[in-house]
Amino acid sequence: MAMPHFIDRRLNPKQKSLGNRQRFMRRARAQIKEVVNKSIRERNVSDISNGETISIPTKGIGEPRFHHAPTGGRRDRIFTGNKEFNAGDRIPKPAEGGQGEGGKKATDRGEGEDEFQFVLSREEFLDMFFEDLELPDLVKTSLKEVCSYKPHRAGFASSGSPTNINVLRTMRNSFGRRIALKRPTSGDEDGLTQRILDLEARSDLTPDERLWMAELHKQLEELKCRRRAIPYVDPFDLRYNRYENHPEPNTNAVMFCLMDVSGSMGEREKDLAKRFFMILHMFLKRRYERIEVVFVRHTHEAQEVDEETFFYSRETGGTVVSSALKEMLEIVHDRYPPGEWNIYTAQASDGDNFSGDAEKCIELLDTALMPLCQYYAYVEILDEREMELFQDPEKGTALWQAYRAVGASWPNFETKRIAGPGDIYPVFRELFAKQAADG
Repeated sequence: MAMPHFIDRRLNPKQKSLGNRQRFMRRARAQIKEVVNKSIRERNVSDISNGETISIPTKGIGEPRFHHAPTGGRRDRIFTGNKEFNAGDRIPKPAEGGQGEGGKKATDRGEGEDEFQFVLSREEFLDMFFEDLELPDLVKTSLKEVCSYKPHRAGFASSGSPTNINVLRTMRNSFGRRIALKRPTSGDEDGLTQRILDLEARSDLTPDERLWMAELHKQLEELKCRRRAIPYVDPFDLRYNRYENHPEPNTNAVMFCLMDVSGSMGEREKDLAKRFFMILHMFLKRRYERIEVVFVRHTHEAQEVDEETFFYSRETGGTVVSSALKEMLEIVHDRYPPGEWNIYTAQASDGDNFSGDAEKCIELLDTALMPLCQYYAYVEILDEREMELFQDPEKGTALWQAYRAVGASWPNFETKRIAGPGDIYPVFRELFAKQAADG
């Protein structure tokens, strides 16, 4: 029995073929990935979650096909409307290049297309960005969320969960209905019953009084029937609190990016540091509506700079890490009071530091910075050979040992050595775990 084939012919968004788009992206994945990596180096930390318009060479996107070689071989062709050549004439072959497809030779023609341009959606761009980071699928999904929502009161509904019933509104509806339908009260019933008891207590009732007592019994029975027919609380009276999801109003957060920019931090190290900062920013963007990013770079002295200067300006000099911590502390005191801001710090370095400065770093972190920070993540960027030498986390530079000591005292302090993009995520594993527990 042949296996059935199912074809989904539902229209895709904007009536475009999503299947064809995905097949094209798989075929051109290597070139798209290269462009995305270049875009990551060029775009800002806070813009990582946006889409991207990219261009790739047309030579890399064509379907494989057989074609005649441009040189060599013999061909017999018939050209209609020929007025220039006779049978047996030799026709010169066209020169190579100059056809608008990226050839090196010049041409006087303005036709052709050298590049193919298309737009990556936000989700597609993030998929490419996450590819090298080895994030779990659950974390990838949560980071792609544009914003978080929280239920808020939005009036009342006539149906809902019993836990959401609004007693005050329900009783108000019940009271109005009972008044409109003239439901007898318990006082009416008690008064009529008392009159009957008074008559029954007498032994000298006249015939008219006996008839009156029988009439009162009939009225009492009708009154009881009417009270039973008109319930005290009817399902029609029930009202429930209604909720709608709205973007969660979040408090402010500031993210400090600290980085050593001495000569030992090359382009590779800065690229890894930028990916590290981007991941932290994406995490914070899920929780906080307003996020400010502060860039502090340092050699033997530290200063606050803009993002362009932070990543791409070259500096010379020694390395004194405590200068960046002091600069951050001054900025916090001047602009970001901890009572109004959630403070996060991400620091990247290659581990170099001035002799004797590690003790100053421990003192600044333990006494001043860590009591103010929600989370502090430090990554030490090494090459692959150094990673093999420092397999044991207990071994390392004086700065690494100092930060390990701080991490032992503060649960919100994380340290990690990285040599490639796939090593970045473990720095945030505990942070994501705490986020899931809090949510």
